[in-house]
Amino acid sequence: MPPDVVAVTGEALARRALELDELAAPVPTRPGTPRPGTPPVVAAYVSIGGEPSTRALLDRLRAAGVRVLLPVLLADNDLDWALYEGAERLVRAGRGLLEPDGPRLGPEAVTTAGVVLLPGLAVDHGGLRLGRGGGSYDRVLARLERAGARASLVVLLYDAEVLAEVPAEAHDRHVHAAVTPSAVHRFTAPGARTEG
Repeated sequence: MPPDVVAVTGEALARRALELDELAAPVPTRPGTPRPGTPPVVAAYVSIGGEPSTRALLDRLRAAGVRVLLPVLLADNDLDWALYEGAERLVRAGRGLLEPDGPRLGPEAVTTAGVVLLPGLAVDHGGLRLGRGGGSYDRVLARLERAGARASLVVLLYDAEVLAEVPAEAHDRHVHAAVTPSAVHRFTAPGARTEG
């Protein structure tokens, strides 16, 4: 995608994503955390290359008082997390990724998020997400499951990346929704989809 198309698409994606009730008021995922008065938490990511741009969405969430956690890639491809404190606090890391330059919160920090925004290559009509194959987000999803977290899982894609079917492996997990620049796709059960 040309950079100008990615930028315009990112604005549309941010507007559409903010229509999600989950992003209007992300809720804690485990009883007792966070404490009352603590800002809601969203785990997100900084898009790279031809991915739909997440920059506008990150800034709007932060401006709304949401604690936005961004991934920090570890040597073993697992993800640590750090707080997003604005684009000026992002640094270039390995594999062309942009990561926050602030303190690391640990891999378990993602379990405090009410919403986890995921990158992907595609999603099928049942909500099965196709990742890039590195396994980083497979680990995140397994960590959430082990912790008993009830985070809403949302993949951000282009319109043409919502497909009838994607290849699946035993470790693959379903997401609750996919957001594209033109629609919100909800997945209530494997094979069931609604659009908003």
